[in-house]
Amino acid sequence: MLERRRLLGLALATLPFINACTATPPAPAAPPKVPKLLVLVVVDGLPMRQVSAYRDQLAPDGFARFLDRGRWFAEAHYGHGHTVTAAGHAVMLSGAHPQRSGIISNEWRDPVTFQPVYNTGDTAHTYLDNPTAPLAGTSPRSLKVETLGDVLRTRSPESRVIGISGKDRGAILPAGHKGTAYMYMGETGQFSSSTYYMAALPAWVKDFNAAKPADAFFKKTWAPLLPEPAYARSVPDGQSWQVASSNGNRLPAVIGDKMEAPGARFYGNLLSSPFGDELTLAFARAAVRNEKLGQRGVQDILSVSLSSHDYVNHAFGPESRLSHDHTLHLDRHLQAFFQFLDQEVGAGNYVLALTADHGFSDTPEWAATQGRDAGRFGSSPSLAIINTGLAAKFGVDRLARDFSAAGLLLDEKLAATRGLNFADVQAAAREELLKLPAVEAVFTREQLLGSDTATPYLDAMRKSFDPTRAAQLQIVLKANWIHSYRPGGSTHGSPHRYDTHVPLLFWGPSYVGRGEEQARVEVADLAPTLAAIAGLPAPAQSQGRDLRLSAAAR
Repeated sequence: MLERRRLLGLALATLPFINACTATPPAPAAPPKVPKLLVLVVVDGLPMRQVSAYRDQLAPDGFARFLDRGRWFAEAHYGHGHTVTAAGHAVMLSGAHPQRSGIISNEWRDPVTFQPVYNTGDTAHTYLDNPTAPLAGTSPRSLKVETLGDVLRTRSPESRVIGISGKDRGAILPAGHKGTAYMYMGETGQFSSSTYYMAALPAWVKDFNAAKPADAFFKKTWAPLLPEPAYARSVPDGQSWQVASSNGNRLPAVIGDKMEAPGARFYGNLLSSPFGDELTLAFARAAVRNEKLGQRGVQDILSVSLSSHDYVNHAFGPESRLSHDHTLHLDRHLQAFFQFLDQEVGAGNYVLALTADHGFSDTPEWAATQGRDAGRFGSSPSLAIINTGLAAKFGVDRLARDFSAAGLLLDEKLAATRGLNFADVQAAAREELLKLPAVEAVFTREQLLGSDTATPYLDAMRKSFDPTRAAQLQIVLKANWIHSYRPGGSTHGSPHRYDTHVPLLFWGPSYVGRGEEQARVEVADLAPTLAAIAGLPAPAQSQGRDLRLSAAAR
């Protein structure tokens, strides 16, 4: 009896174990939903202040899609100091500052040979069905890091990564090493690619070009979108500092005015108007349809960089009515493109991100009328002044070879052959630069390779400094002073707020949430954030952070 009870107790004690072994295991958690398509829209040369300033005049579903129904960061900045197109486009989908990406500028001089280098130049490759000029951008050879598209295509070779832009660098750098880039050809009005990507253009691209869509804008008028009183907050047309060499500096403007037929000059001028963006977005629509982006059961990436705003701001300044009106036209073009994506891909199947490659300075002449210390820094006269000072001290001509990207390039070999201590030459050149009225700060190679983060502007310029490509001395101009090769217009390229502060906007209701974020973030955070949304690892050299996680922790 006792033995029977003992055995019964043993059996009862083992029931939980038996049940645990024989029970149906719980179903594995469903993998997190990821979007079928990531869409990055880049507006070349758009400061965040322009989006904010005209918010009351925006269409319901352009920029407002992000501001009213998306997630956006009011204080997004570039971390690097030389804020130019190529450097910004290289950061976006790599998360790597120029110190790692190697894309220190649009162009620079080789510090050993002093020969010009273009950021996406590659003489091994040529454009398809179009002429290839010297230094033309044809491949990502100079990009030292991987992009999010490279990560995706390594994991999923059947995925498609496409970059489109009015500029070669705006298409090539976001597309990375394993994507495909299509860029506008200013001589022919076509979109093309290069032999780096393919041997021949796809049939759909040939069909697009054969229809000559650029010609549809010949003699078309760029007219103000709103009544005249709506532009009271911006500077009127026709100012002496507004460049009139392309489509004039007054609205309305006829694109192709006084031309008999579309040609190279018309195709080039088209990019300096709202019609350049309209054409680029038409090509992007064709890419989505024909490549079936986000519609083939695998994840894809589309990057569209719109170049026209940069040309407008260079010619007229971001304070101008022309730039104000261009922003509003762009807003309407974006609305139409987003609604196309809703229909073609499905509103719940894709994520949008929008940013810019840099901001913009006001034109110095306008800034001066507002009581600001402002002016233009001319490279050629400044170089002559520096070399005169160096020759007086060392008895050697042309120790300073040229300005390269954000710096002054010194001839180390010449200094050595003349028995000069290069540290002394560098220090003397720095002194000469600091005598110039436009110069705020100058950093030596030793400072840039150091760890000081307290000195103003030093960390930003360090992030722009690749010692294998950059000049030995890196220069920061005073606020409101710009590098200039012509008497009018404006530019960018500094670590000042007006050049670093750009939009960083997201939309995709089930992926990114809604609301405004006030904390300062960097554009380098875009790549790891999109990677997390897509269920991918961040690019290997990324220096950013996942903003979704950091926001949730606050």
